[in-house]
Amino acid sequence: MAETNPEEKKPKKKKGKMKGIIVGLVAVAVLGGGGAAAGFYVAGIMGGEGDEPEDPNKPKIILKDGSAVSEKEAKTAMPDQDASKFTISYHQIEQPFTSNLYNSESFAQLSLAISTYYDERVFENVTTHQIAIRSAILMELGQQNPAELETPEGKVLLKKKLRDVINATLREKSGFGGIEDVYFTSLVIQ
Repeated sequence: MAETNPEEKKPKKKKGKMKGIIVGLVAVAVLGGGGAAAGFYVAGIMGGEGDEPEDPNKPKIILKDGSAVSEKEAKTAMPDQDASKFTISYHQIEQPFTSNLYNSESFAQLSLAISTYYDERVFENVTTHQIAIRSAILMELGQQNPAELETPEGKVLLKKKLRDVINATLREKSGFGGIEDVYFTSLVIQ
């Protein structure tokens, strides 16, 4: 008996054309789906910024030439958002704020002014919601550490916190913030 190699007896498997067809169909489906998604994205149907109508009650940004434009128009006209191209308006908050400071016998008394690049509707909202804004400012002021407020960095941080508190209150009450900065017109810490 002649010894035969067992590997020679097995017939070689033919590579089917079916595998190539399936791979081809999958590739076409993936590329086609990707192309469709890209087309929808560019058309604005899926993802990205849609062309939502702008709220007519939303305050407008005032440019140096006195014209009022929407935020979208301002971004289109001036993509670098150079603040020198906008008109800034200031508003003094009439009554001073007095609050005890966190975990101490110290207190702070301050007067504030605010600024915006938007039209007068922002200040109208501040006046309309002044009680809620005063309350939010006093709550934030009461959480401040007196040692931190004695440093320039602490005062700058407080300005930012107060701006954020005022904007959050305005967004909650009127749907729009718009306060760019907060200024101390007087500040006493004892």
